[in-house]
Amino acid sequence: METQEISIELTSVLTCPECGHKEVEIMPTDACQWFYDCKGCGALLKPKAGDCCVYCSYGSVPCPPKQAGDNCCG
Repeated sequence: METQEISIELTSVLTCPECGHKEVEIMPTDACQWFYDCKGCGALLKPKAGDCCVYCSYGSVPCPPKQAGDNCCG
């Protein structure tokens, strides 16, 4: 029986919903990131209702636990 490796992407592009600024960030693998300061306008980003972290809300790819099919941060 073959096992498939899951490829986890650690780089995500966060897009600020306030000003549209985009920033490439490396996602943490050992913790959720609930807050993020936009480097464009200084807005404090928080996850949208139902999302576990700012990467799941505003990132180009979801956080590592979600990519692996796990409950994020739970």
